[in-house]
Amino acid sequence: MFDLSSKVFSVSEITGIIKDTLEEGFSGISISGEISNCRPSSTGHLYFSLKDKNAMISAVMFKGRQRGLTFEPKDGMLVKVSGNLSVYALRGSYQIICDSIEKAGEGEILAMLEERKKRLAAEGFFDIDKKKTLPMFPSKIAVVTSPTGAAVRDILRVTSRRNSGLDIIIVPAPVQGNTAGAKIAEQIKRADEFKLGDVIIVGRGGGSIEDLLPFSDEAVVKAIADCNIPVISAVGHEIDTSLSDLAADVSAPTPSAAAEIVSTGREELKDRVSSLFESMQFEMDRQLERIHLTASRYTGDSLEESFFIMLQPVLSRFDDLKESLLFNFRTMIKDHRLRLDALSRELEAVSPEAILKRGYSMVYDKNKGTLIKEASETQKGADIEIKFYDGTIDAQITGDNN
Repeated sequence: MFDLSSKVFSVSEITGIIKDTLEEGFSGISISGEISNCRPSSTGHLYFSLKDKNAMISAVMFKGRQRGLTFEPKDGMLVKVSGNLSVYALRGSYQIICDSIEKAGEGEILAMLEERKKRLAAEGFFDIDKKKTLPMFPSKIAVVTSPTGAAVRDILRVTSRRNSGLDIIIVPAPVQGNTAGAKIAEQIKRADEFKLGDVIIVGRGGGSIEDLLPFSDEAVVKAIADCNIPVISAVGHEIDTSLSDLAADVSAPTPSAAAEIVSTGREELKDRVSSLFESMQFEMDRQLERIHLTASRYTGDSLEESFFIMLQPVLSRFDDLKESLLFNFRTMIKDHRLRLDALSRELEAVSPEAILKRGYSMVYDKNKGTLIKEASETQKGADIEIKFYDGTIDAQITGDNN
């Protein structure tokens, strides 16, 4: 300690002592309070004050640290900041240099999540008709989670017990912290792009509402919704809910439950096949027994008799059809014969021979061999031939036609 009464300090000296004391004694601290006078600078740094009803402290978050922010700090927000105290010698003031800023209190977080949920739902990211069906027997599973967390151990334990032949591909990602959401989304996209699994499990073990925030990150929700491979969300315990559960094709209450869904056990498959075989065998035996009982009632002679008994109605029907067909044919032939006779009589009545029999005759020019139809076609002295029904006579025209 310095003996303050034995020395006169310059402003720089006393400020340096205060700076060393504060910066060494107050590193890695967290402070909660209300944001006031929040003003981003032209360089991208964020300056503001934290206050409660009795005091106020200046704060700054440099541009490089702001990538992990999940919200835009504004005046009136209750937040928790973490960082180190620092003294600004030129102004003789102290401030906290923030490494992280989080909303303080679950009420604010839940309100933020509810607002995000409504907005993403309105954009269609949770639509039921967009959900994909899980494959019945996947051969490999991609798991986006922390490689050292409890979730991956639970998944490996369940899958090794139920189906040791299932390939599990761990796609490592942080599951907590301000930058975790962006990394989880990036790894989901990578697993989808390179088809690292037939199904993707995204999840972690239980935790506080702040711990689970990365799985409600907007980037994570969009990555799950855009994924071509079916996604199972398995975040926390049964009572935990995140927006990734709403976006995923299937929501599992725990990572272990997700592993149960994708790993149909070999023994379970064997039991199902065995049960189906027994059912088929029983049904076949039952049908064969019915056939034996039916066949046992018949000897060779009785079988022949039964056959003819069953055949008799068919033969009778054939006989009836044959007689009906013959009758129809006979009737048709008789009708046609009567019609033919009538036509023959009509034809005979108008034939030249029938006309000649009624006393008519036909006159031909003997030299030309043509039929003479009119008197004007003849001339005196011309030789003609007169045809009667029973013969012909030759004649000569001796007079002029009148």
